[in-house]
Amino acid sequence: MSHGPRSGLAAVSSALLAMSRHLEVRDVLKTIVASARELLDAQYAALGVPDDHGGFAQFVVDGVSEEEWKAIGPLPRQHGILAAMLHEARAERLADVRKDPRFEGWPKAHPDLVDFLGLPIRDGDEVIGALFLANKNCERPQGGCGFTEDDEELLGILAQHAAIALTNARLYERSRELTIAEERSRLAHELHDAVSQKLFSLRLTAQAAARLVDRDPSRAKGELQQVAALAAEAADELRAAVVELRPAALDEDGLVATLRTQIQVLDRAHSARVTFSGHGVKALPASQEEALLRVAQEALHNALRHSGADHVDVTLDRRGNGAVLRITDDGGGFDPSAVRRAGRHLGLVSMRDRAAGAGGTLTVESAPGKGTVIEMEVPGG
Repeated sequence: MSHGPRSGLAAVSSALLAMSRHLEVRDVLKTIVASARELLDAQYAALGVPDDHGGFAQFVVDGVSEEEWKAIGPLPRQHGILAAMLHEARAERLADVRKDPRFEGWPKAHPDLVDFLGLPIRDGDEVIGALFLANKNCERPQGGCGFTEDDEELLGILAQHAAIALTNARLYERSRELTIAEERSRLAHELHDAVSQKLFSLRLTAQAAARLVDRDPSRAKGELQQVAALAAEAADELRAAVVELRPAALDEDGLVATLRTQIQVLDRAHSARVTFSGHGVKALPASQEEALLRVAQEALHNALRHSGADHVDVTLDRRGNGAVLRITDDGGGFDPSAVRRAGRHLGLVSMRDRAAGAGGTLTVESAPGKGTVIEMEVPGG
């Protein structure tokens, strides 16, 4: 929420930096609205992103409490002055929005709006949102609007950068969806391999039991017990596939539960022992949770595919307001400097980029024959 007016180049720079810092669309929208209200010293600010059905896919407000927002009711439709900003694609600066012929009223619980400044957010020729402010905190000229031409120009600059930030956030979310799809495909491949191995072993054991039934019934009984055990393991793998391949696990279940589930799957799918423990970790910003999950997946892939480890341990612990992720394996290890000189990265570059992009740090400790420890720390919110 905003805490009072700010002015000057430093305030504008701060607002633009705040918008570029977030990757999630919802976070970007909230930052745009709060920045606009603070910069122009307004009582209320809102931003609506239109859907394709005459309403708003998202509508974010600043200056309204959660209780007031709940009392207002459903999201508005694209009508009146809101529709004008979306469809006429020009700024609107009004001394009293209630007297405008396009004003169609607001719900009973809606706060009173008087002077009004609104304009579209455009990406090229496409209007991707409508940003508006109401009730300037100032002395209003007689019969005039508290918002000035300078305010309109400043809001226009903010809207241009808001369009860039919002477009980037949408691209990030689409990229994230593709990454999740790729990860699901990779896990499906690993699970397929694991189940195929179990079924192959089951078939061989069943054939051995069939050959022993007549001449050695007691040994045949043992083989059939092994068949039952292998069948149970194969069923576990199939159940894991159903659980693991469901979409949006991170959004729905949180980081700890998602990591635990994926590591349980990997433990069953590989000969190495894979363990996980998480302690006291609170919810983190979405971008940080995403980065931690992807670094864990990359490090696990390296350890299980390339290191020859017998045991891989993953821990996630609280550290201050943030968290620290540690992936430790007892595999063959490597010389990080030699890897860099050879032009091979083992995913280390992407892991460091992910950590830096989330405001965190990544360290790698390894040596030939000594295993590997990868640690990532994020600051939290």
